[in-house]
Amino acid sequence: MPKEITNSVEALEVEAEKILEEARTRASEILLEAREEAKKILSSPLPLDAIRTECEKIVSKARAEADEKIKDSEKKAAEIGINTDKKIKRITELVVNIVRGEKLT
Repeated sequence: MPKEITNSVEALEVEAEKILEEARTRASEILLEAREEAKKILSSPLPLDAIRTECEKIVSKARAEADEKIKDSEKKAAEIGINTDKKIKRITELVVNIVRGEKLT
């Protein structure tokens, strides 16, 4: 049973890391798209001030989206950790009850 607990905890940790990595990947993609859009804008014959302003808006929006996705992923990972702690506590209680010979609830 301890091995099952360990496997369950490890699986939850892997899932949390996967969520964070997906958020980081998406954040990188958003920033890359923003840079590409900025390059397109800069290569066009528009006035530079308007281009710079638009570029800053795009990059700022991309960073905000990336930060939001990272925060959301960190929140999900924290929730997974909390749920893991609850499950470990419950399993520990069950093991103690089994050792004591008490009825399972």
